[in-house]
Amino acid sequence: MSATTLPVDAPVPATAAPTAVAERGATAGVPPARLWTSRLVRVASIVLALVTWQLLTANHIRLWVRFDTLPTVTRIVHTLRLQLQTDTYWLDLGQSLIRILSGFGLAAVIGVATGVALGRSRWFADIFGPLTELARPIPAIAIVPVAILLFPTDEAGIVFITFLAAYFPIMVSTRHAVRALPTIWEESVRTLGGSRWDVLVRVVLPGSLPGVFSGLSVGIGVAWICVVSAEMISGRLGVGYRTWQAYTIVDYPGVFVGIITIGVLGFATSAAIELLGRRATRWLPRAQEVSK
Repeated sequence: MSATTLPVDAPVPATAAPTAVAERGATAGVPPARLWTSRLVRVASIVLALVTWQLLTANHIRLWVRFDTLPTVTRIVHTLRLQLQTDTYWLDLGQSLIRILSGFGLAAVIGVATGVALGRSRWFADIFGPLTELARPIPAIAIVPVAILLFPTDEAGIVFITFLAAYFPIMVSTRHAVRALPTIWEESVRTLGGSRWDVLVRVVLPGSLPGVFSGLSVGIGVAWICVVSAEMISGRLGVGYRTWQAYTIVDYPGVFVGIITIGVLGFATSAAIELLGRRATRWLPRAQEVSK
């Protein structure tokens, strides 16, 4: 055996341990049989819920909740199929996506930047911190009247509401992630002659990524809630506006089509952020995951 080769059962050197752990975490997976079982259970739960809904509504069941007033699954599917063939449905969907991506994109950039600044700068925290703590408990949807007064168009006001809804979860999560970083990491970079910029690029930003993506995941969910609410109040287009319009004309299958569309859009955007976060933090060691 050569001097550079270790036996299979030899301990991993201390300097190579993090890399080895990260590689094992990245390659560790769920057994195929268990993975397929998990997926089948998830699909079965959705199917069971739909079948239960169909049975309760089709048979006009009243068990404290009035299922006889709700449309059946078959009626909702029929209405969805009709709406998918119209330009109005896709126009509303595109308008809501533009609003959510504009507001959430601004919130992601500004929220991460101010979160890092609040976590790293005492002066910035003293000046800007009290303002954020005073504004954070206010629901973004309560700012709709203010947004209508501030901005010349409803579109700008809805984007602002969306931005405000997503900003605070992102900012708070980023701030906590920055403050939770071990000080020894920064001291190590400083000892090796690194500057403040080196600390920011090599320690703060990579080390806070898990917390940042946690805030982004929460922020996109809150943003969807507020953009739909804002569209119902002051919108002219969008999934939320069309859902409320369907309710006003007693088109209950159309209401549920809007609800389902919102749910699918929210799920897709949240899954995209989670996937991006996993790709950006794949260098982290991970335990074997059961849910994926």
